[in-house]
Amino acid sequence: MKTTCQVAVIGGGVVGCSVLYHLTKLGWSDVMLLERSELTSGSTWHAAGGFHTLNGDTNMAALQGYTIRLYKELEEITGMSCGLHHVGGITLADNQDRFDMLLAERAKHRFMGLETEIVGPDEIRKIAPITNTDGIIGALYDPLDGHLDPSGTTHAYAKAARMGGATIETHCMVRETNQRPDGTWDVVTDKGSIHAEHIVNAGGLWAREVGAMAGIYFPLHPMEHQYLVTDTIPQIEAIIDSGGEHPHVMDPAGESYLRQEGRGLCIGFYEQPCKPWAVDGTPWEFGHELLPDDFEKITDSIEFAYRRFPVLAEAGVKSVIHGPFTFAPDGNPLVGPVPGMRNYWSACGVMAGFSQGGGVGLTLAQWMIEGEPERDVFAMDVARFGDWITPGYTRPKVIENYQKRFSVAYPNEELPAARPNRTTPMYDIFSDLGAVWGQQYGLEVPNYFAQEGEPGYETPSFRRSDAFAATGREVRAVREGVGINEVHNFGKYLVTGPRARDWLDRIMAGRIPKPGRLSLTPMLSPKGKLIGDFTVSCLGEEEFQLTASYGAQNFHMRWFRQHQQDGVTVENISDKRNGFQIAGPKAREVLAACTREDVSDMRFMDVRRMVVGMTDCIVQRVSYTGDLGFEIYCDPMAQRQLWWTLWQAGQPHGITPFGMRAMMSLRLDKFFGSWMREFSPDYTPAETGLDRFIAFGKDADFIGRAVAEAERADGPARRLVAFEVDADDADVNAYEPIWLDGKVVGFCTSGGYSHHTGKSIAMGFLPTDRIADGLQVEIEILGQMRKARVISTPPFDADGARMRG
Repeated sequence: MKTTCQVAVIGGGVVGCSVLYHLTKLGWSDVMLLERSELTSGSTWHAAGGFHTLNGDTNMAALQGYTIRLYKELEEITGMSCGLHHVGGITLADNQDRFDMLLAERAKHRFMGLETEIVGPDEIRKIAPITNTDGIIGALYDPLDGHLDPSGTTHAYAKAARMGGATIETHCMVRETNQRPDGTWDVVTDKGSIHAEHIVNAGGLWAREVGAMAGIYFPLHPMEHQYLVTDTIPQIEAIIDSGGEHPHVMDPAGESYLRQEGRGLCIGFYEQPCKPWAVDGTPWEFGHELLPDDFEKITDSIEFAYRRFPVLAEAGVKSVIHGPFTFAPDGNPLVGPVPGMRNYWSACGVMAGFSQGGGVGLTLAQWMIEGEPERDVFAMDVARFGDWITPGYTRPKVIENYQKRFSVAYPNEELPAARPNRTTPMYDIFSDLGAVWGQQYGLEVPNYFAQEGEPGYETPSFRRSDAFAATGREVRAVREGVGINEVHNFGKYLVTGPRARDWLDRIMAGRIPKPGRLSLTPMLSPKGKLIGDFTVSCLGEEEFQLTASYGAQNFHMRWFRQHQQDGVTVENISDKRNGFQIAGPKAREVLAACTREDVSDMRFMDVRRMVVGMTDCIVQRVSYTGDLGFEIYCDPMAQRQLWWTLWQAGQPHGITPFGMRAMMSLRLDKFFGSWMREFSPDYTPAETGLDRFIAFGKDADFIGRAVAEAERADGPARRLVAFEVDADDADVNAYEPIWLDGKVVGFCTSGGYSHHTGKSIAMGFLPTDRIADGLQVEIEILGQMRKARVISTPPFDADGARMRG
């Protein structure tokens, strides 16, 4: 056995083999895979083997499309069969909400180049003739859906990797992973030790245990999952005899998926009375076993399936496959460099291994070899969860995700499991004021405030929800008087030290401000993509506060640590510094009533330390609402006192609490972009307009500078623009296609209703050479073509007089 390698991949399932293959495909051949038993031992061998492109996240859907297209390439490379069956598939909708979701997905697919289509009951019966379409409104048909041979596919990945120079050691049990001072790893196995520069945890069912060897907790949990294979069914025989094969059918109402298996059918369930498995750890000796049959938990699901697919009622059961699969709290994989660790990579939690395994392997190989993936993969980035996550949180969220596997995914839905978890000192005060809560990164965040007689729960919908009136009320309160909300949903970082300014000049593309001032700046990857949208506040020559998205804390801290240098200390203070934002034409009067400081001369983008009430605060003259406003930061221990000071001073001015729903409406009035909507690693500064904040004249070789300068010289092929939309009862959410001259030419990044103007506003990308003020386009919203026009002037405070005044 080799004793040294560049990369040691731990785990020989389909994901580990895919990672190994893609490392060799991109040029690293000194790589090896360590498997405790045989390849496919774990979840892979008993998987149903289905694959599909449908995913609520467009980049995940694109990676699933890549995975599916890869299989023929693997067959050509290796001469092995993956057992491919491209039979197509339909997803049924039995109510309007499910149909709305399919319409939204179909719209996304248009600009992604996926050839899906909406079909009605008559077409469903032709495509999938065993389906009882009573009560069915329609379905989404995807010709790429299919299934394969799990074992054959995994061994094809393995052979392709070996052909690229990789080594595979089976029956090689990893017992320890120990890091050396230089960041490399000693992997101790029962066959000896291996010195590896990098480790990849592709442990599948054992990923938790493999991570624990390095002191890492991975938020994963296995769930029991059961599917049945029937005896011969005459109707399926007839299809085969005519030269066909029955397509996949996903029936969300019945929580089931179905496909042809031989001359019968295979049907699996995501049942409500589901069961977590191996709560306290996966046994090392588990491998090719199955779990005992458990028909009791799927009784209701089977009864529903008999009604939807009547042929099942007459079919005998040939076999029952009941085994564990591993899930993360949100159902997406955990991929990428593990925050806080050097040279330790994650490729686990890939529940849909044959839909996503190829994309996961490609993404991780690009990350390791090229320094970053080609697309935004935050939806599966291991950094999307924070250090606060525990097994006690993971388990109920995994159960919830399993139960909602086939549920409608609404854009405004707030899932209840494991909540409330993390709260600020304002939780009870805001609850008493009628807060309707959402969550971000495990933290409770007010979405809006319901008044007496209004429901305290927002009904999920693809259309304007029952939060509409409350949101409008809060928007008007800000625009006409003064509103208040917390600044807890900002990620906050303290950068200190004698080289802090030099470090920030290299990390950030924008200007680093002088003491007492703040600036807005993008943070770029080496390839010039956006990886941050920051406010930098200079509190002193060696002290800076950075603010950005609260949900990107691990993502951003990982980047800061990777670029750490002597003379600079970076601390995540997101939960150590809290406070409030006050915004609106009366905001200055409220602040002036709370402090002995003269705030009349505080300019836009000023930052000062001052005592507000009894509290030492950092006060910034800036507001994401686009209005006159101030951000006031304090120690969380003093936050309640600061609240009462501001609240009482605001009473003569009608001060009103407002939540995130109002914030998202207010920012549209100024065309302000939002992180992971308008600004993400998929986009560049020039495309999004953030290039205006790049300090091209500064004497610093900031990360991504060469690419940004080249794009500045050539100009981007597309640009972000705003639209006024002739919407009905549904506004743009994200990824709706934009039509011009009968063709899809762009897509939306976000949108909503501007309660200040009474208009529906959207933001999205168009080809640069087609952009013109007033350009008429159409935006497809829930299957309806809605007229829209490009607008270049913000509908509120276009000259910035109020914001800057």
